[in-house]
Amino acid sequence: MLTFYFLAVGILYIIYERLVLSPLNKLPGPSLAGATRLVLMYHEFTRTRKQWIHELHLRYGPVVRIAPDEVSFASWDAVKEVYASEGSGYEKTGFYKLFDNYSTMCMFSAITKGPHGERKKIFSDRYAKSYIMQPETVSGIEDRAGEFVIACTENLGKAVDVYVFLHCYALDCITYHLFDPLGTHTLTDAADRVKMKEIAYQDNLTDSYKEYYLTDLIPKEVEALISKYLRRPPRPRRIATQVMNTARRSDVANHTVLSKLLEANLPTKSIASEMLDHAIAGHDTTGDGLCFLMHELSLPRSSAIQEKLHCELAENPSAPIDDLPYLDAVVKEGLRLFSPIPMSLPRRVPTGGRRIGDAYVPGNTIVSCQAYTLHRLDERVFPDPDTFMPERWLESEGVTERNQLFFAFSTGGRGCIGKHLALLEMKMLLREVYSSYRTQVAPEMSASMEQDDQIIASRPKGQQCLLIFEKIA
Repeated sequence: MLTFYFLAVGILYIIYERLVLSPLNKLPGPSLAGATRLVLMYHEFTRTRKQWIHELHLRYGPVVRIAPDEVSFASWDAVKEVYASEGSGYEKTGFYKLFDNYSTMCMFSAITKGPHGERKKIFSDRYAKSYIMQPETVSGIEDRAGEFVIACTENLGKAVDVYVFLHCYALDCITYHLFDPLGTHTLTDAADRVKMKEIAYQDNLTDSYKEYYLTDLIPKEVEALISKYLRRPPRPRRIATQVMNTARRSDVANHTVLSKLLEANLPTKSIASEMLDHAIAGHDTTGDGLCFLMHELSLPRSSAIQEKLHCELAENPSAPIDDLPYLDAVVKEGLRLFSPIPMSLPRRVPTGGRRIGDAYVPGNTIVSCQAYTLHRLDERVFPDPDTFMPERWLESEGVTERNQLFFAFSTGGRGCIGKHLALLEMKMLLREVYSSYRTQVAPEMSASMEQDDQIIASRPKGQQCLLIFEKIA
């Protein structure tokens, strides 16, 4: 009885401390979430974190306490302070250790800026806009866009599952950039396609959150003894094996990322971890982003947009890919409305605390922004935020505010290094398709295109997108 009494008192004190004594109690948010992290965990394990946080922002505004030690922000002031201010000291949290490969750090999983910066320095030039636009890269992407069109138009007038072929395209493009000529050929080789399917159809959300939370809760001494039971199932086996074998090779093209990693004399596991992270990230984000976008363009409500895009492409067949303003607007609007990484990107507030906008946040608090909300909350910047409207990106008024809140690639020194490659892949594919074809959603298409939360990414819930291609005379 005495034990129960002390336990009850202890729990009540913890709740009192979190709801009354904590500096975060001044911030808006649901009291239960401020008292226990179990509320947030429930939404994470049930794949509703993104939507729950968005609804909280709609109710409470741009600052919301979502857990006893975690705050979500949705404003340019917060983006600038947390992500864009170089040297500000907002390090990543242990959440990012989930992105280690072969039990080895990669750039994305590096917690502190030192190791991240050292790794990025090795190959950052391979992702620079000027490098991406060189003939070796452009021609490789263009070839694969052509292969995508061939695959989708073998039986004109019949439904084709572009979810499959878009993920094939994304994987073939990123592995070409990583380690040509040893990359995948899933668009043309059915045997190779199994590698894409292992990535595109895996679902380890529950196992990932279990690993994250149990590793955090269990003492380090105990963790060492039971670590093998905490780990998620390994990364997709076939692509992981190919990447590890390729990391030991030196017969790769000079334009590749691997050539730079080899020059740095990194351990083989470090090289493989880096390349596997780029391969999976490049596959997921570009494949899912294009799938959402092509589905939207193929709906009856977007027929005028598709026609306008076709006209621009058909009238400017030899224009540089970046000199097509409507194509650029279509891609950007697709990334705004269907951001492939719509989830929170957590950071830890430095010791001593910081002021983020008008809110003081104590040190060690987890803070984050999520693209899904940044792209919707402020309707002065994004009117009719749930409407697909490429024309908004062609308006001169409000351009600064729109670009500030555009968070599809995050921002700052730890933003997405593959941004320029992804944009090239998306634009090149859309040009190949809509210069010569119209697309419409197949009558038999019934799979859900609702965004399905993963760990930080989002994909079509039904994992199928049936479209019909029609040749334009």
